[in-house]
Amino acid sequence: MPGTIDALCPATAPFFGFMGAAVALIFANLGAAYGTAKSGVGVSSMGVMKPDLIMKSIIPVVMAGVLGIYGLIIAVIISNEVTTVEEKAPSYTTFKAFAHFGGGLACGLSGLAAGMAIGIVGETLTQASAAQPKLFVGMVLILIFAEALGLYGLIVGLILSAKASS
Repeated sequence: MPGTIDALCPATAPFFGFMGAAVALIFANLGAAYGTAKSGVGVSSMGVMKPDLIMKSIIPVVMAGVLGIYGLIIAVIISNEVTTVEEKAPSYTTFKAFAHFGGGLACGLSGLAAGMAIGIVGETLTQASAAQPKLFVGMVLILIFAEALGLYGLIVGLILSAKASS
């Protein structure tokens, strides 16, 4: 059945696998960049009023940076699993390709959404917590829940990647 291998393992399958790796990294880094930039504006504005609170208010920036790491993890895992030819026969199936593409999309878009949430919350609440210190604990809790969105995407990406390997 020589046609069966080509039908299950088309030449375009690695494209979708590598696109999954690319979108995981690109969208997660877009979220990380937006969260870092937006939170950085809040930290800078707050630092003018109360420079002694700058290190305490850098938490949103760090949390936004972690989102890029999530995308990097999924991108490396996916790209290492994409193969073209093993034992002189195509081995990367359409199922694996679409599973990797879906995992990359899940991780990347979750990272983008989490980065937007962290950026908006980080900018607003760093300034507000400088004026009212009691808001700091609430800000950290909101940031944790926003970061969890990116973590959910990482988990789904890992599950889909593992599903493709089995």
